[in-house]
This record gives sequence, structure tokens and C-alpha cells, in this order.
Amino acid sequence: MVDLRALTLDTADVVHALLGDPHLAPAWHHPSALPRLSVGGLAGHLAAQVFNIEVVLGEPAGGGPVLSVLEHYARATWIGAGLDEPVNVTVRQAGERLASGGPEALAADVAAACARLRAALPGEPAERIVRIPWTGRRLRLDDFLLTRMLEMAVHGDDLAASAPVATPEYPDAAMAAVLGLLTRLAARRHGPAAVLRAFSRPERASGPIAAI
Repeated sequence: MVDLRALTLDTADVVHALLGDPHLAPAWHHPSALPRLSVGGLAGHLAAQVFNIEVVLGEPAGGGPVLSVLEHYARATWIGAGLDEPVNVTVRQAGERLASGGPEALAADVAAACARLRAALPGEPAERIVRIPWTGRRLRLDDFLLTRMLEMAVHGDDLAASAPVATPEYPDAAMAAVLGLLTRLAARRHGPAAVLRAFSRPERASGPIAAI
């Protein structure tokens, strides 16, 4: 059985290594591969995926329905949102704020968070219900961790393309979990046949199958 808590910790360690790459510093204030976000701001958003695990672990679960991971994404307001919509403005501002101390400070903060998570996360049950404070939604812990691994993988690639530095190599099992989730999201959005053709019969593919 896949241990998503262990995989999340290993993925966070890759993020820390990426944030510590010395090639990031000269590009810190340059535009990133994402519109209206600096390289530093993108690094801050990537780091936030690690910090937010601690935030959620410290939250009371509260009450209400427990969503599946697909239901969680179905309710996501950022998917398809314009650059000037509040959800995206807030994300950019938060990333830039986290980056304001510079690359060394951000990498050190992530290292400290990783160490704390190494101590705390393995003892958490996979079936624990957690509440995401910025949405109010509740998920199983493992499902929430899967969403953070997806964010770390996607934005790690964004950051590598922005600096530029080498694309991070995440653990194979972590990437299998992330790609599995992206495939499920793409199939829900475009239909299973579209995903099947894009993967196996591109001559019959109807177009892009972006999952998010």
C-alpha cells in the first residue's frame, strides 16, 4: 500500500533542495514562467505547499461533509479563473510576501518545516479528517496530502523552467500518484475517451486534455 505521508515528506525534501539551488538567487526578481508572478513569488507559492501541511495539521476538523479528492477539485474556484480574479490575486500576493526575505531565508524556513513534518506526519492516521481553512472543506488526510504533492510537482516544474534550473526529480511513487490524480481529473473534465486517445492514439485526439 502506498504511504502518502512518507511520499509527501520525500516530495517536500525535493522542494527544499530546489529552493536551495544557487541559480535561483540571480533570477529572484525576474518574471517567472507564470504570468504576473516573479521567480521569487513562484518560489514562495511552492514553499507554501509545505507550510500549508503544517497549517492544516494544526486545524480542528470541525463538522460537515467529507469530500473526495475529485469533489474537492470540482469545487475549486481557481480552476479557470482569470488572472485578475481575487483567488489568483491572493495567491500571487501570498507568494511574493513569502519570498520577500530572499531565497536563503525561504529555503531555511522550508528546511525547518520539513524537519517538523518529519517528526509529526508519520504518526498521523491516513483516515484522519482535516479541514482546509482557506476553503472550509474537509478531506481525508491522505487526499489532502495528494493535493499538496500535485502542487509541489507542478510548481516545481514551473520554477525550474523559470530560473532556469534542472527539473526536479520527484520519487517515482509520488509521480505515479500525482499523474494518476491528473489522469482522473482530465477524464472527468474531458471524458475518458479523450484521455485514452491522447495517451494512445494522438492521431484521433480531439485536442488538449489539461486536467486543471
